[in-house]
Amino acid sequence: MDTAVARARLEAMLHDLDRSIAILRGEAPERDNSAADAGSGLTDHHRVEAALESLERHRGGVAAALDRIGAGTYGRCIGCGHPVPEGRLEARPDAARCIPCQTKHDRR
Repeated sequence: MDTAVARARLEAMLHDLDRSIAILRGEAPERDNSAADAGSGLTDHHRVEAALESLERHRGGVAAALDRIGAGTYGRCIGCGHPVPEGRLEARPDAARCIPCQTKHDRR
């Protein structure tokens, strides 16, 4: 994948993730201490926190991919150093590992 194209896609992803994170932080439900709403409030709060955690983790991966572009290592697996397949980068421009290394990483 052309690094200029990858950079543009990653920067757009980063912008979208930042916007989504800001929206969730602004809409985080306040905890209601009443007995009737305690279970519902806790569930909403945990749902928002889980979504934020996922978005922030994804944002970290996108930022790391941009760092790899800057370092000249984008498209190389961080596990084994082999090229990450072009199709994988097309589907996931933030992919840091080849499929075998990603599989090993996911099993851990």
